[in-house]
Amino acid sequence: MNAPRQRLPRVVVVLGLVSFCNDLASEMVTPLIPILLAAVLGAGPLVLGLVEGVAEAVAAWLKLWAGRRSDLWGGRRKPFVLAGYFLSNLVRPLLGVAGSWGAVVLLRGVDRVGKGLRTAPRDALVADATAPALRGHAYGLHRALDNGGAMGGALLAAACLAWTDLSLPQIILLSAIPGFAGVALVAFAVRDAAPAPPVAAGIAPPLAWGRLDPALRRYFLVLALFALARASETFIVLRGHELAMSVPQLLLLWAAMSFAKALTAWFGGRLGDRVGHGRVVLLHWLAHGLAFQLLAFVDSPATLSAAALVFGVCAGIGEGAERALVGEIGRASERGTAFGWYNMTLGLAAIPAGLFFGGLWQAFGAAAAFVSGGALALLAALLLRTRVLVRR
Repeated sequence: MNAPRQRLPRVVVVLGLVSFCNDLASEMVTPLIPILLAAVLGAGPLVLGLVEGVAEAVAAWLKLWAGRRSDLWGGRRKPFVLAGYFLSNLVRPLLGVAGSWGAVVLLRGVDRVGKGLRTAPRDALVADATAPALRGHAYGLHRALDNGGAMGGALLAAACLAWTDLSLPQIILLSAIPGFAGVALVAFAVRDAAPAPPVAAGIAPPLAWGRLDPALRRYFLVLALFALARASETFIVLRGHELAMSVPQLLLLWAAMSFAKALTAWFGGRLGDRVGHGRVVLLHWLAHGLAFQLLAFVDSPATLSAAALVFGVCAGIGEGAERALVGEIGRASERGTAFGWYNMTLGLAAIPAGLFFGGLWQAFGAAAAFVSGGALALLAALLLRTRVLVRR
């Protein structure tokens, strides 16, 4: 007889639906930010890099703190997840009434504070609840639903612009509706996975980089280099704006990228469970570098759309595997902390990545920025292969 097929835990599916709702709300807003900055507030690519970099870096330390605290609270992750989603969906609609790019920086930063509170505890909760053999599938499903929400949000915003008289600020304000639906799901349908007693004050080991597993430290150092190459996808929207694409066309482009990522995220997660998460991460980084080289040489809306679709396919395949690899290497008792370091590594690289990419763009043009980012991604892939995967 065949062994019964294992199913994903209910909490994993619910958290995927929460991410779908949250990204439905978020992506009604995010692809409009470069348009808002460039067309309404008169800001350029360097400001966009600053906005996106500050947004992620503000959240970086909170990701580590929240992951660590959820470990010390005996694996109680839900309070951080709920607070994070609530805060983001409270402030994000206010971008619709921002009167300057400085206000956009501030509101985007507070939005990311919410992300900082929820991300590491949520990722740890998925690992807590899921058997090791299914973790790639679990994170792949989560990323697929996340990207599916992104696609839906962009399509909804495009439909509102094309078929209604709603303005950009009004569409941004409407994003509160799906956002708070996700908050309600967390409040009423998510439970922690068998939390343990909290760790008493003075007993917990100090939070220190040197206490991490050496394999995790090597992985995070190489990940930091790759993060410098993973510039915000809003730059692809900005390139479309430079090529005179309309706002509905740009939203459809964003939706197409999200759809491609949704499909390949699920596939990549399942593939990682079969062939190893490290191999899938390596494939993802190599593909990212090559896709950026394609984006460097687009010169029309048609070629940008084709290259962006290739980028979406490449970007999605390793999203789940990157997280599954953290859960695979990290100790169960410090899983939230490990995900905190993972997310903080990505966040701290965000400001230099945004300024590096935006500065190159402003000084030398879009092609120089994409070529340089792609080269960094390929170097990171080489180091992953030689410094991390061969030593495990």
